[in-house]
Amino acid sequence: MAITELTEKVLEFPDNYLLIDLCGAHDRNLAQVESAHDIQIQRRGNQLRIYGEPTAVEAAAEVLEALYQRLEAGKGVETADVDRELRMGGDVAESLDAQMEMFSGGRVEVKTRKKLVEPRTEAQKTYVRNLYDNELAFGIGPAGTGKTYLAVAVGVNMFIQGHVDRMILCRPAVEAGERLGFLPGTQEEKVDPYMQPLYDALNDFLGPKEVGKLREAKKIEIAPLAFMRGRTLSNAFVVLDEAQNATTMQMKMFLTRLGEGSRMVITGDRSQVDLPRGVQSGLQDAERLLSGIPKISFNYFTAKDVVRHPLVAAIIEAYEADEAK
Repeated sequence: MAITELTEKVLEFPDNYLLIDLCGAHDRNLAQVESAHDIQIQRRGNQLRIYGEPTAVEAAAEVLEALYQRLEAGKGVETADVDRELRMGGDVAESLDAQMEMFSGGRVEVKTRKKLVEPRTEAQKTYVRNLYDNELAFGIGPAGTGKTYLAVAVGVNMFIQGHVDRMILCRPAVEAGERLGFLPGTQEEKVDPYMQPLYDALNDFLGPKEVGKLREAKKIEIAPLAFMRGRTLSNAFVVLDEAQNATTMQMKMFLTRLGEGSRMVITGDRSQVDLPRGVQSGLQDAERLLSGIPKISFNYFTAKDVVRHPLVAAIIEAYEADEAK
């Protein structure tokens, strides 16, 4: 049996306060890197000593150095930031400025009022680029891959930079496998439960108070898909979420609302269709009919792009394996 050669690498960090932030509370950030690369990290003074297989040691060193550079730039390092570096291989960050200049290589940052949003996988990075580069973009893949979250982040960025005048977010009001019956309240109160994921994303980027003000001013609209009929959506950033639950006719209706100066994003998960048996999903038809048209991008995600709890990816893979039998 071959014996794997182990190596050691010493990283020295000049600012001990930043090094404390790099390590995280109870060295949780170091533990995350250790687990991902199967290496050991020891802290001595202002140094980190990394032990393990040569390739794993080098990869871990790149991640730690990239995280330290992030701290030097005045940004924080949370669990999600460590996860992103581990997925992206310690790429050097590259900002996407307010003029929407295209980028090549590196990461991209999407600025919103409350936070800086950074893609955490290569598929997410490509998706964000395509959202800026195309007037119509599709994001297709399982739950937890950031399809809607990133689309809303880009929409907020374009809105606050003045590239669009308003944001319109909608979903089909379809129950997910259970009959909820008649909901009490006004029309808005009846549909709000279906729209909650969109509110959650907006509140993350703008805050509840600003979202409320912008909704009153009609700068942000959150509505069921059926409310889009008969409208022409100009100078707007429009997101259709859960598009797998739109019928073929609803999808055609929505796509033909696109007006001058607008951008549309359609997100969906083909494995979670809640339409009645025998009703064709409009997302599948759109994918089949539009995939060859220039300036329309189709972005696909897999379980590897899930950025929720690690168990979510394992659950998705288990279901996909069962369906493939």
